Amino acid sequence: MIFRRKGKNDPETNDTDAVADEGPLDVRSEGPFDSTEVDADLLLEAENRIDLGALVVTIVQGMELGLQVDEQSGVVQAVLLMLEDSALELRAFAAPRSSGIWDEVRQEIAAEASRMGGTATEHDGQFGTELVLVVPVEDPEGQIFSQTSRVIGVDGPRWLLRATVLGRAAVEPDAALPMEETLRNAIVVRGDEPMAVRESLPLRMPPGAQPTPTEEA
Repeated sequence: MIFRRKGKNDPETNDTDAVADEGPLDVRSEGPFDSTEVDADLLLEAENRIDLGALVVTIVQGMELGLQVDEQSGVVQAVLLMLEDSALELRAFAAPRSSGIWDEVRQEIAAEASRMGGTATEHDGQFGTELVLVVPVEDPEGQIFSQTSRVIGVDGPRWLLRATVLGRAAVEPDAALPMEETLRNAIVVRGDEPMAVRESLPLRMPPGAQPTPTEEA
């Protein structure tokens, strides 16, 4: 099931002054941020900033927020941000303190795309090295077509934020701009508890969310 919430105009905020003491910072100078890099008083101040536990996201005008929830366990598996015919999926994972894991994860994603009969091409983007995947998928009528997506990985202090850009934003730079802005404004709340490497950081539904039937992006 997916839980939705509509976005409004988001007032500009300045919460990027703080700098973390650890973790890769070169591609994160303008976000996404670790919660320790953001003034605690500003963390949830913006009107459209939504606390989802391990992730705090800011939705832009017209954007819908969906949560992919396992119907058996009720566990929130991913955040899905939808705008017109584009979408951005966000997942956060635990990582070692000493090094990032995106290089390793990226190779595994590329290998899986190849196994599915598709292709995976590396590109240098604003967030570092990302993947453009083209894989065959089957629609409900049984027709096979190629689906293009961008997979972006950002290593932070003891976390990896994986973003998948879907739909028109995956192939058209102008459509990708709101998705990239949303990714830059994301805040990861890693917490201090020990976690296994690659374990999903816990997400939760926002207050007052109401379930709707499961939908596919």
